[in-house]
Amino acid sequence: MDETATKTGATRAVSLPVLTAMVVGSMVGAGVFSLPRNFAQATGVLGAVIAWVIAGVGMLMLAFVFQSLAVRKPDLNAGVYAYAKEGFGQYPGFFSAFGYWASACVGNVTYWVLIKSTLGLVVPAFGEGATIAAVVISTAGVWAFHFVILRGVREAAKINQIVTVAKLIPILLFVVIVAVALRADVFGANLWGGTGDSAGTLFDQIRATMLVTVFVFLGVEGASVYSRYARRRADVGRATVLGFLAVLALFASVSILSYGVLPKDDLAGLRQPSMGGALESVVGAWGAGLIGVGLIVSVLGAYLAWTLMAAEVLFVAAKDDDMPAFLTRENDRNTPVAALVMTSALITAVLFITLFSDDAFTFTLELTSALSLIPYLLAAGYALRLTLSGETYDAEPGGRGKDLAVAALATFYTAFLIVAAGLKFLLLSCIVYAPGTILFVLTRRERGLRPFSGPELLLFAVVTAGALLGIAGLVTGRITI
Repeated sequence: MDETATKTGATRAVSLPVLTAMVVGSMVGAGVFSLPRNFAQATGVLGAVIAWVIAGVGMLMLAFVFQSLAVRKPDLNAGVYAYAKEGFGQYPGFFSAFGYWASACVGNVTYWVLIKSTLGLVVPAFGEGATIAAVVISTAGVWAFHFVILRGVREAAKINQIVTVAKLIPILLFVVIVAVALRADVFGANLWGGTGDSAGTLFDQIRATMLVTVFVFLGVEGASVYSRYARRRADVGRATVLGFLAVLALFASVSILSYGVLPKDDLAGLRQPSMGGALESVVGAWGAGLIGVGLIVSVLGAYLAWTLMAAEVLFVAAKDDDMPAFLTRENDRNTPVAALVMTSALITAVLFITLFSDDAFTFTLELTSALSLIPYLLAAGYALRLTLSGETYDAEPGGRGKDLAVAALATFYTAFLIVAAGLKFLLLSCIVYAPGTILFVLTRRERGLRPFSGPELLLFAVVTAGALLGIAGLVTGRITI
């Protein structure tokens, strides 16, 4: 067997359970531990149920989009980026890759902030996770994980599978204990979220939860990002849907059952991680300790998965000549070392930026969600374009109608989320996207091409204008971090 065949066989060795664990591991991170407080601050039981139905249907449509595209476009690896490029061109494809990567990096910062906030209960120097001591220790953790991942993607994926199982145990215990302890009178009092049994403000309540649901579902595309490692191509779609359904059931249970143990106002006032306070109200102090340990294990596992995905997107984009060539460098274990260095460096930089934030966790959570929406919208839009044009449906035209409905719903949902996020986060996203274009220009020069076509130059001008407005807002205080 030649060297190429050996390398290919080693690369395509990730099975369905491992891919599914990567989807679950990517989504089950910091978000689930903050759900009781975040939902109670926005709505009551009824609003939470409706919000999960909307988010569940919308994200399920997006999961189906990734499942369909994995089968219909098996030549496109690192899904989110590749679909945007194929559907809308070089510069939008670059935006998707860069935005997805930046979203993953900022999301990883939320993990370190929440870990240090949890440890701040016993180590006051860590405060709410954004003190100098917390940032220094977190930076050391970033680079410790960096060297673990250098040992190889397959090894890191196996570690993530083990961590995924370990971190689910305290979450499942929380669901069981809270379900048994649920008090019908408390649950009923929390039904309308304190609005006087009126549906008048229900829409505003539901809208207020949308960025939270986006954040907790980030990672639904985890298997498609690792499509080049899959043992069987069909496993990519199966892992996406299986992982999503499992996580949806878990997240909805955590948030809704919490309304049965404490009044809404008490839930809204809990310190993060609020799952700990909710469980403590039922079983005592050991409940908060259990959730604290579970959070640290969960967040570190999610951090590992997201760092892997971030580096993978940069690496594949560089392989496709859409990022500078230096990002294609691998070590002897097939780990994209240059992309990994760039990823760890950005995470470190954002960690230090949190020193200037009034609420580091909320800011990084919401910015992560906002940055991810453009890549998701472009992927859904590409699926919609395929169904409208009929491309790839020559052999199986029967499924086109269903795929059209799914793609249309996914596109509408992601577009709605961008509107729901608001102008502030759109402008902040432009501040991230605009300087990232430098990488695009460098790539084009390496290939001897001019930087922009006419439409691409117009898009760059719009993004730059948005970035300038965002910077002006930060300077004047109209936009805060």
